[in-house]
Amino acid sequence: MNETITADSDTAAFARQELLNWFKTSARAFPWRHDHDPYHVLIAEMMLRRTQARQVVAVYQRFLHLYPDIHHLDQAPAEEVASVLYPLGLAWRAVNFKLLAHEIVTRHNGMVPREREALLALTGVGSYVAEAVRCFAFNEPAVIVDTNTVRVAARYFGFTYNAESRRRKPVIHAVGCLVDEQQPASSNYALLDFAAVVCSAQKPEHTHCPLAACCAYYRKARQQTTSFTTASGNTILEEGEERLAYEGDDIC
Repeated sequence: MNETITADSDTAAFARQELLNWFKTSARAFPWRHDHDPYHVLIAEMMLRRTQARQVVAVYQRFLHLYPDIHHLDQAPAEEVASVLYPLGLAWRAVNFKLLAHEIVTRHNGMVPREREALLALTGVGSYVAEAVRCFAFNEPAVIVDTNTVRVAARYFGFTYNAESRRRKPVIHAVGCLVDEQQPASSNYALLDFAAVVCSAQKPEHTHCPLAACCAYYRKARQQTTSFTTASGNTILEEGEERLAYEGDDIC
């Protein structure tokens, strides 16, 4: 899959602004989003790996109550930590929490590092978690790349993708084009929420999509549908069981 990926600057700028505008009224509320403490952000991001956010909330809050800083976590019995994390599943998670806590205490004087390389050197921290910590804790212009953000970029800019696409530099660049470097935290959260709420994997909400005017995926869907006009004057595009409605906006 070596196709050329084109992310037009004007189209990208439109998406960045529309996503931020959408986020102002549609952001999902989670306790870790209003807390920029690096330790708290790291704990949240480690918990969120392969786990739905709503499942993490109660465990996250209990975890920080028991282990309010990295030193408490480092000193906690491994069995106790495993018990607290049990509702999230994945037994390896508890082992990683204990190991990375000890590494931060011994290597970084108890301070979560800011540098990407130092974060990646911690047990259990991959590229996604490292970039998330840099962005949400330190306001660095990092790009959060996973299957969901890749899906949004691929649909919007019109390129094909698969499970391994997130590792390709052109794809990472395309996702980065949707992130506002001046507002990295809000912009990345907007992209993550948009992927979950509007541009979902199975049934994207075309009728509520703020990016539809310039979206390659939506444009293709329109070309493959038949259309008719409702009594209210809206045009409905019908494609199998899925219907796409729009107000007659011009398409880029």
